[in-house]
Amino acid sequence: MGLSESTLLAPPYLEALALYLQIEEPETWAWFDSTQAQTDYADALRLDLLKQTYRLDAAAHPELFVALEEAKTKLGLMVPVTLYQSQRNRELNAALFFLPGEAHIVFEGDVLRLLDPAELRGVLGHELAHFVLWSGSERRFFITDRIMQAMAHEPRAESSHIESARLMRLYTEIYADRGALQVTGNPTAVVSGLVKMQTSLAQVDAASYVRQAEEVFAKSKVRTEELSHPEAFIRARATMLWADDREKIEPEVARMIEGAPSLDKLDLLGQQRLTRLTRAWLHTYLQPDWFHTDPVRGHARMFFPDFEFKADVSAEKDSLVELHDAALSIRDYFCFLLLDFCSVDPELELEPLREAFRLAGEFGWDARLESLAVKELKLKKRDVQKLRAEALPKERDADAEPTEETA
Repeated sequence: MGLSESTLLAPPYLEALALYLQIEEPETWAWFDSTQAQTDYADALRLDLLKQTYRLDAAAHPELFVALEEAKTKLGLMVPVTLYQSQRNRELNAALFFLPGEAHIVFEGDVLRLLDPAELRGVLGHELAHFVLWSGSERRFFITDRIMQAMAHEPRAESSHIESARLMRLYTEIYADRGALQVTGNPTAVVSGLVKMQTSLAQVDAASYVRQAEEVFAKSKVRTEELSHPEAFIRARATMLWADDREKIEPEVARMIEGAPSLDKLDLLGQQRLTRLTRAWLHTYLQPDWFHTDPVRGHARMFFPDFEFKADVSAEKDSLVELHDAALSIRDYFCFLLLDFCSVDPELELEPLREAFRLAGEFGWDARLESLAVKELKLKKRDVQKLRAEALPKERDADAEPTEETA
């Protein structure tokens, strides 16, 4: 395979997405893993590189190829790597083109002139890290990449496909930056090379830029809005965090890349997670024995055909802890789920709404639920307020309106 064991581990998101596709899309996975698909891709790539680049050789660029060999050694790579200079694109960039057993790196613009030796090693490490990722684990992540790119470009693609492909690309770049750090052992060189590639400046102060990035996060909760590469300040911060304490970095990286889940921006994994949370939410809400009527059971089975009431919902309640930081759109979704069951069985009268306030109150959503209940159930506000006050613990101020973020 041309690859020795690497210390780089795929981000959890990529692991989860690959597993999802293998389980949920087995036929698609089999096709992209087929020999025919690989052959078609390889032939097209080689021809395109010959048409649009100038191939670099070691005799004319000895220092570049020494740096290349050092980067390969640091990453445990033992494969042929061909370097090229683009004939068309003048913007600063470097890109790796993957084939099983061989790597091709294309430089665009004046990258080779602008970067110092350490920064150049960082860029080579970044690009070769793509190869490490795509070569390992029986090419699972390369297959995942190709499937998601194909799905995202399909005219009938759903927003979840597009968002999954976007997050996949973003996490892949974060992983590749870790490869740059593994090659250089110098986070400052990685950051300065990154900033030079983004700005075209000949001189940059990496330490100053890292402080600038920390100012951004000190003032607000930030998540990337980019399509393929996270913003430079996010990549710089992620690199420094990885250099300082890689054992605890993944949750913080997830916050920078994904942020709080939003109903209108769910990826495939987010949809799967929301389905799991919906089931747990209903089990928790419908636990009381008086709720176990035929109309309620029938309505629950419209969501989940196999739904059954549970006496012990402790595990389900524990799983709902992640909803405490949910965006307003997610909160509203779960509040509407509660309201959905408030008029299913008229014989239960207002007990379902009382129980809804108990559950919503555990997350601080009772004020929002009150507003929605008055509007959707056409009840008098004073009656709903009274019910809410009765349902909440006495130490809670039922009239306190929590600040709500916009969706």
